[in-house]
Amino acid sequence: MKNKQFGASIQVLQQSLFLVIIGFFAMNSNTMAQDGAKVYQSYCMGCHGADLKGTPAGSSLLAENLKQGNDKTSISNAISKGVPNTSMIAWGNALSSDDIDALTEFILKARKSPSESPGKEEILTIKTHDYTLNIEKVVTEGIEFPWGIEFVDTDRALVNGNKGNLYWVVKGKLDPRKIAGLPFIFGTDLVGGMMDIALDPKYNENGWIYFAYSHNPKNTPERTSPAMTKLVRGKIKDYQWVEEQTLFQAPDSILVVEGMRWGSRLLFDKEGYLYFTIGDMQQSIQSGNNPQLPYRAEGKIFRIYPDGSIPRDNPHYGQDGTLQGIYAWGTRNVQGLAQHPVTGEIYFTDHGPQGGDELNRLKRAGNYGWPVITYGVNYDGSTITNLTHKEGMEQPLTYWTPSIAVCAAEFVTGNQFPKWQNNLLVTALKDQEIRRLVIDGDNVLSQEVILKGMGRVRDVKIGPEGALYVLTNSPDALLRITPQ
Repeated sequence: MKNKQFGASIQVLQQSLFLVIIGFFAMNSNTMAQDGAKVYQSYCMGCHGADLKGTPAGSSLLAENLKQGNDKTSISNAISKGVPNTSMIAWGNALSSDDIDALTEFILKARKSPSESPGKEEILTIKTHDYTLNIEKVVTEGIEFPWGIEFVDTDRALVNGNKGNLYWVVKGKLDPRKIAGLPFIFGTDLVGGMMDIALDPKYNENGWIYFAYSHNPKNTPERTSPAMTKLVRGKIKDYQWVEEQTLFQAPDSILVVEGMRWGSRLLFDKEGYLYFTIGDMQQSIQSGNNPQLPYRAEGKIFRIYPDGSIPRDNPHYGQDGTLQGIYAWGTRNVQGLAQHPVTGEIYFTDHGPQGGDELNRLKRAGNYGWPVITYGVNYDGSTITNLTHKEGMEQPLTYWTPSIAVCAAEFVTGNQFPKWQNNLLVTALKDQEIRRLVIDGDNVLSQEVILKGMGRVRDVKIGPEGALYVLTNSPDALLRITPQ
């Protein structure tokens, strides 16, 4: 209890420091250009990219013609009031007028001199508390919006792309021939796409490969088509996807129109169970507390057998009118799942709203509170709920406010990073980070940023030889990290 009270105090201190920093930006008009860069990095970089050239979540700010106009007034109004029918929300309540002015000037300057925009400097080595890291860019061309990576053996890995591509990486080089015959995949990133992949624990014997993707029964690209995350498995033979089997597909009656936040991360635990996640599909507020409902798929963590059958000890097993694969609920957008190498406990990251990114320990029938409780607010600064605690709902082990846009998770194993053995790595999209967390049970003892500013870090994996492999978006790349 003392540790959790201490953690809460730290969170309050972090929030206070954040407000002080924002206040400092607003009061120092003489350094407006510098402040504009900082405001951009804090609020805009996650969607529009470190180089302002856009990501799947946001458009390029260096395009010849911006949607709302290229002049100072139009850009300022777009920041303050948002852009209808896009993911660009109104920031007028969250940013001061000085912040918006500084940000506008920064964007205008970058548009005049794109070469001066951030993100151009390449980082080849990084010094951390324990190691100086060598960063090798293994693949920088040919992969489009990579999402997940799995190693088949010491020489070969599979990398999938959110837009529906599956690639081989062989001895550190991208095989230019993509896997053919994949199912129709609807949407991309915030509005779906191809998400995580996993290999069967007995892959060398059976060849099964699993992946999750956004699916609508009509196989049409329109967002108005009812859709939901789907889980399948299949095999690759001569660059062809074959023997596909459906493991989870939501009934038509609970599909979602124009959903966002799809999940989905996959994990096989040591006992051979397959866990997969589905995001809240942006249905938490608009359509009621769907992540709390046992007959809805949104905001859930599922546990099944590799063939799609349901374990008898799942919380809703045998209960009519429920989705019996559900193992835990009340999550927003889980994109990180990792099992501790020693204790076997499973930890997951939950991508929060503006603030309130969480790290949790997975419990059978655990209710993680979304959207009834949260430490975050809406992106426009408005309140989601006044509650951060409620009886019967789990508290996060730690949370990040302001949000880092937390994503993947991986425990450090192997022999290349002995000082980091069994530490948990979590990635960040908006803040473009990898953080190393020292964990003892339910307590996060310390955190360290070990990589920053090289792109939105989508996935991390420890390779067969113990090196750390990193997938980034904006720019799309596969990195290999080793101690110097």
